[in-house]
Amino acid sequence: MRAMVLKGITDLTRNKSPLELVDLPIPEPHDREILVRVSVCGVCHTELDEIEGRTPPDRFPIILGHQIVGRVEKMGQEVSKFRGGERVGIGWIYRACGQCRFCRQGNENLCDAFQATGRDADGGYAEYTVVPEGFAYLIPEVFADGEAAPLLCSGAIGYRSLRLTNMTDGDNLGLIGFGASAHLVLKMVRHRYPLSKVFVFSRTQAERDFAKELGAFWAGDFPDQPPEKLQRAIDTTPVWRPIIEGLQNLDKGGRLVINAIRKEKVDQEALLKIDYARHLWLEKEIKSVANVSRQDVAEFLELAAQIPIKPEFQEYALEEANQALVELKERKIRGAKVLRIEPV
Repeated sequence: MRAMVLKGITDLTRNKSPLELVDLPIPEPHDREILVRVSVCGVCHTELDEIEGRTPPDRFPIILGHQIVGRVEKMGQEVSKFRGGERVGIGWIYRACGQCRFCRQGNENLCDAFQATGRDADGGYAEYTVVPEGFAYLIPEVFADGEAAPLLCSGAIGYRSLRLTNMTDGDNLGLIGFGASAHLVLKMVRHRYPLSKVFVFSRTQAERDFAKELGAFWAGDFPDQPPEKLQRAIDTTPVWRPIIEGLQNLDKGGRLVINAIRKEKVDQEALLKIDYARHLWLEKEIKSVANVSRQDVAEFLELAAQIPIKPEFQEYALEEANQALVELKERKIRGAKVLRIEPV
């Protein structure tokens, strides 16, 4: 099978081709696993973190990719959830222990044995991939393959982030950063909270214009002050400064949710500028998001099909994975990016 593999940590600024196209044997599914023939795989900002070593894989070479849509090609022993030919999706959560207190509470995203697709196990930048059957999901018929792929990570993590804000209808929501996840959150908010206004903060004019096209009430740069206070906010940036600026815009009793797998150290000195009275006093809250659970993915797919939420996306061939990653690094983004694995 064709696959784009990462053979080691590298700097995308200097190395524009971190992935190499290779031919590998088709993997075999073990007990309770399914082999999926991949149709498309979304390109996520987390892949940049894997390539550049901020959340590095444990082994090399590794096949990246965790927003996977394809068809069940073959089943291992004791598979009961799926049938051959069914269209399924695979997200960031690849496996959890199922036994610890977090798993028993439905918070498998916090499990110490949590494994991620495309980081701890080979992912979807390939023609085939294998996954435990309990960590795959039927894709609703309303979605084309390319529309479904971003829902499996960008959509699901956005759904979890929005849920953790404790938002109610009429609250003002700030979206700090406006990539694949945030644009899906905006679509959700417009459906679920019709009385609420969405305020978007982005450093690029193209993203601010895109946000206004999708119905944002206001869009500005990170340092800009919005015309109204925010009761809720979600940060999706990889740096600290937008959080400090966002806390100034948060209303009394407001909550800011950080939807990021890591924060860069490049602007860590911004934390020294936190002023308790201006940024945190009057019961403001900060909460982080860690990964997603299977429940998040399943619930969001159902909600997205009901609305329906259909992501904006750009499509690339598998062999163009490096180009898509570099464009993501350079903030050349309009919605999501998706690799087409099978012939169009």
